Amino acid sequence: MSRTGTRPRQLHLNINVLHSGFVPSAWRLPDADPRAFIDVGHYIRVAQIAEAAKFDAVFLADNAAIIEQIDFRPITALEPTVLLACVAAATTHIGVIGTASTSYNEPYNIARRFSTLDHVSNGRAGWNVVTTADLPSARNFGRDAVPDHGERYARAAEFTDVVKALWDSWEDDALIGDKLGGRFIDIDKVQPIAHRGAHFSVQGPLNLPRTLQGYPVLVQAGGSADGRDLAARHAEAVFSASQSLEESLAYGREINTLAAAYGRGSHAVKIFPGLTTIIGATEAEAIRRRDELIDMIPWSYNIKRLAGILGIAPERIKLDERLPDDIALPNNGNGNHTFFNTTLAQARLHGYTARQLVYALAGGGGHRVVVGTPEQIADDIEHWFKAGAADGFNLMPDALPSGLQDFAAGVVPILQQRGIFRREYEGATLREHLGLARPAGRGSIAEAA
Repeated sequence: MSRTGTRPRQLHLNINVLHSGFVPSAWRLPDADPRAFIDVGHYIRVAQIAEAAKFDAVFLADNAAIIEQIDFRPITALEPTVLLACVAAATTHIGVIGTASTSYNEPYNIARRFSTLDHVSNGRAGWNVVTTADLPSARNFGRDAVPDHGERYARAAEFTDVVKALWDSWEDDALIGDKLGGRFIDIDKVQPIAHRGAHFSVQGPLNLPRTLQGYPVLVQAGGSADGRDLAARHAEAVFSASQSLEESLAYGREINTLAAAYGRGSHAVKIFPGLTTIIGATEAEAIRRRDELIDMIPWSYNIKRLAGILGIAPERIKLDERLPDDIALPNNGNGNHTFFNTTLAQARLHGYTARQLVYALAGGGGHRVVVGTPEQIADDIEHWFKAGAADGFNLMPDALPSGLQDFAAGVVPILQQRGIFRREYEGATLREHLGLARPAGRGSIAEAA
């Protein structure tokens, strides 16, 4: 709803910039640049296409190690906040959401880094709060094993508490800038947080004032019970991997019921399922594009990636057989729950062989894939949105920038014609785009979005 309470519910769209695109072979397309994953110009171009289409935000994932098969495909490599600062400088409205792990950072550094991004973007920043479950990352930070799942999330919860306290360590009107009176800061309105907890000891205050939107939007993407609890406590939007409308409805109800129990209201968290789109002028053309992209991926890569998600040895996967019956959460439940659960559920629900599963997932790791015409994709999005299964989508086109261009040119106008997606930005900050309230700081009152 708007401030006047008259605007109908509006769909939200983010673009998840997965370097060359969601499908692992996207970098091999004739119009693709193999160096795009380290080219700031590539990310700026994608962001500008998305901004012209009135998307809410650009989103960047992150890894602290090489966890992909770099002999075949590009990886997530550039540090998100540095890259998003460049994107913000080349855009005017679109939000910039970056990932930072609570497992291998410190709260003060993250609070400062994302507050800086929020200032330089004039209130367009968001932080995707994640824990890190892969062994290569652990080893890059002096550990011989991945911390226990419960320990990671207990640290993440306290980490996020500390970051929010640091962002609120300045009152909104602490910065005076009184030239005549010679008063720059009202020091009574800048206070230490004096945090002492199980994982962190942080005195504060932050060395930056609050931003135009109060502080960055908080996003989370965990699918485990611990991840859902973290989202319910802190997240304002959740990036999910739901494969069906019913699953997404149940997920949203659970998250918001948990959030309400934390005193946050009945719809405090917006739900953004991941959505991969492969678009053609006809459905047959879209299917052909998908198949051509899959056929450019070595099957050895597909098998190894699938085995990694499921936590089993690659030799246990037979391309033209169903997955083994005895697959369980890897590392005694200490791995990535979200993509394990969604990938295995897809295989079991449809009775896919491993080969069929790879095609159904477009070579990816568990997000829902829609293959079809712009009209078919718009129909799917509208159906989920109007059913309440999604507040928006984290869009992952098959290839970038071409897949986004196809979506912007073909799907967005249909969504606009149907009255569920904006034609122009109505606000300046990411919170305004998402219809989120500006959080109240110390000594202030929150503004309704």
